[in-house]
Amino acid sequence: MRVQNKKFIWVTFQCEGIHKYPGAPEGVEFLRYPHRHMFHFKIELEVFHDDRDIEFIQFKRWLEELYEGELNVDFKSCEMMADDLFDNISEKYPERDIKIEISEDGENGALIEYNI
Repeated sequence: MRVQNKKFIWVTFQCEGIHKYPGAPEGVEFLRYPHRHMFHFKIELEVFHDDRDIEFIQFKRWLEELYEGELNVDFKSCEMMADDLFDNISEKYPERDIKIEISEDGENGALIEYNI
């Protein structure tokens, strides 16, 4: 007997971007000003069968097209960026659980799980 499970595909990509944190606390005031990061993305998308329900190379290419050119996210945090990306993904692939991880330079970041 098989146990019930959820299946996910995952893709990664990165892009250069500029942002700032206007409310940065004392000790990291430099974050209040525009600064550069390599934003690293890992997206997990629920699939419903074992035979490429969504082809992950095509999924990755579509995501990369959303971030063509230098990314200027102004004041947005990794969590805010994940929420924006979730809106795009869930519009194209509705009714699926999604996990989005975004980090700054592969060091520090956020993981958000969107459970439908």
